[in-house]
Amino acid sequence: MLSLPKEDANMTKRVPIGVSARHIHLSAEHIRILFGPGYELQPIKPLSQPGQFAAAETVAVVGPKGRFDKVRILGPARKLSQLEISRTDTYTLGIDAPVRESGDIAGTPGVKVIGPAGEVQLEEGVIVALRHIHFAPEDAARWGIRDKQMLKVRVGGERAVVFEQVLARVSDKFALDMHIDTDEANAAGIKTGDYGEIID
Repeated sequence: MLSLPKEDANMTKRVPIGVSARHIHLSAEHIRILFGPGYELQPIKPLSQPGQFAAAETVAVVGPKGRFDKVRILGPARKLSQLEISRTDTYTLGIDAPVRESGDIAGTPGVKVIGPAGEVQLEEGVIVALRHIHFAPEDAARWGIRDKQMLKVRVGGERAVVFEQVLARVSDKFALDMHIDTDEANAAGIKTGDYGEIID
């Protein structure tokens, strides 16, 4: 798993940042409905987290006021389908999506998802993802960080900013990476590959 070089880790709590554009996770059942029986997603790019990938396939999502075409699917299939969008995206779709941790979709709005072979009406599953950092256990232990802890992260540059309420997620399935959405990145002039520093 990716970890910071030891010399960097000992000096500062630096974390790489990934900017997440709107995307959707789909269950195996919904992949079948949208693309046809037996269909398997085709990976085109590995993501920062082990085993996860951007798929070649896209779908359209339709809300009460608008729609987005070519929304990228991220694989592999999940237990439940989930659309992750920015706050700006919610205005386009006409959906009041809450800020939630990934996977916490109970009581969230739904959206229509359209694929080449069919469509699905999600009853819930639309969220604005809570900013978070994935930690491998060794990285979290080295810095004394526990799972579900809320952190502060400083990012320098011309539009320097301190992000509060950054959720720590610790798992042996993770590699060190901070995830923010496009609204947050654009406001602070951040791009994928930049670094932030965890502060007390």
